[in-house]
Amino acid sequence: MITFLKANMASLAASLSDLLLTVLLVQGCKTNVVIAAAAGTVTGGIINFLIGRHWVFRAGDEKAVRQLWKYALVWGGNLLLNTGGVYVLAGKAGLHYTLAKIMTSLLVAFLYNYPLQKNFVFSNNW
Repeated sequence: MITFLKANMASLAASLSDLLLTVLLVQGCKTNVVIAAAAGTVTGGIINFLIGRHWVFRAGDEKAVRQLWKYALVWGGNLLLNTGGVYVLAGKAGLHYTLAKIMTSLLVAFLYNYPLQKNFVFSNNW
């Protein structure tokens, strides 16, 4: 249970940085929403990997390169799910992009990221 709570705190930190960058790019730089969402996802992914490796799963003993390859594979799916979710919810369904980003991020975090990080990326079983 502690690992799950720590993973969600790491996810929250990553999601906040993701959302902040997305809003900054859209509002401040007039970047396309989907491109801004992708850039936010990249930033959040880097933050989430570092926190997950060192604090959540305490997997610093395993080689970082191996974890990075596994994380990159999972993160690629994360990028597609987050960007696709924002595209569908904001671009097609007409939700405000921040609401679309938050909804998508939460769904992807609970249903995709946590299980794969716990059981694949930071697990010695693979």
